Amino acid sequence: MPKQIFVNLPVADLPKAKSFYEAIGAVNNPQFSDDTAACMVVSDSIYVMLLTYPKWATFTQKPIVDAHAASEVMLCLSADDHAAVDNMVAAASAHGGKADVNPLQDLGFMYGRSFEDVDGHVWEIMFMDMSQMPQG
Repeated sequence: MPKQIFVNLPVADLPKAKSFYEAIGAVNNPQFSDDTAACMVVSDSIYVMLLTYPKWATFTQKPIVDAHAASEVMLCLSADDHAAVDNMVAAASAHGGKADVNPLQDLGFMYGRSFEDVDGHVWEIMFMDMSQMPQG
């Protein structure tokens, strides 16, 4: 069985966060969602669990980081091509996110951009063409 990843993120406004993730292509799995959490399916192996602050507090005693003000984590997803990278960043920006919070990366074989979601969590979207990777 292939490994799966469940990225858990604290969110201030669950409906707003859920709407944002739907706008960038994730699909809600209602089987694992309620008024305190939403399971957003990114792919067959990637899930983003959006957790309200009270729900988050049931998992840890640590304070929630204000991701708009401090760096907590950078998450990276692969994309099929340059256009897919640009399209996801555009969708994020059009739905309350902030585009290009980190420098654009264009190394020829690798192209990447970033965005913040509505709670400030940073995502990078990366396309890599290994056939174009420099040898050496």
